[in-house]
Amino acid sequence: MRVASLHLYPVKSGRAVDVGEAALSPAGLAGDRRWMIVDKAGRFVTQREEPRLALLAAVPTGTGLALSVPGRAGLDLPFPDADAEVVTASIWRAHAKARVADAASDWLSGWLGRAVRLVWLPEGSNRPLQTAFATSPDGIGFADGYPVLVTNTASLADVNRHLAEPVPMNRFRPNIVIDSGEAWGEDSWLTLRIGTVTLELVKPCDRCVVTTTDQETAARASHEPLRTLQRRRRSADPRVKGALFGWNAVPQGSGVIRAGDAVEVIDRRPAPWPIRPAI
Repeated sequence: MRVASLHLYPVKSGRAVDVGEAALSPAGLAGDRRWMIVDKAGRFVTQREEPRLALLAAVPTGTGLALSVPGRAGLDLPFPDADAEVVTASIWRAHAKARVADAASDWLSGWLGRAVRLVWLPEGSNRPLQTAFATSPDGIGFADGYPVLVTNTASLADVNRHLAEPVPMNRFRPNIVIDSGEAWGEDSWLTLRIGTVTLELVKPCDRCVVTTTDQETAARASHEPLRTLQRRRRSADPRVKGALFGWNAVPQGSGVIRAGDAVEVIDRRPAPWPIRPAI
């Protein structure tokens, strides 16, 4: 098995940035989801409610981000400095202190037609990761729950066999895509080694409406692939409900990983994650 591709999401729920290599640490891939859009109450805004965010391109510049969306002039945005306003940003039940990027807040509010703000979490200023499945001394950024999402090309191929129109992997917004010939092998993988870094696969990812959003157009033209996943990939373990695709992972060290790197399964689970019979 090998790493097929690597993906960063500089702004949570924005367009992916495909990279050939990335620094990986227990907090995730460097530069991944350090920025987030929030509403007036500080609550996170994602493609679940604003599918247009699929069109928001955010390219790291070394001093901040270059932002662009269709139909508007782009914006070169510096990192907020130490004097920037600090707000409490919330992701589900978690919270983090983040700096406000005022110029981007006005720009994004005009595009979305609602009052929003863009906030930034400096590297090292992470929120705690403390769940029933994993802990990390380094914490995490603005990811939903875990530092890294891993997916498997063979599993996508299996899903697509049941769809009238196949979907690309970007519907699942992974960080690390593994090229494998073992469909759903990730349900039994426990520990992987990529380069010099090991990753522990800690929890399968239960999927939501974002999987039905075309990441190139922001359109939601059907209920797929979520409907098929709900029929064929529902968790039988009560700790995780819903339709599963991909695994949340926590790196156990730091290093640089690259597209094309070999992937080795170091440990497997005693039994694969249980899946309900297909309906």
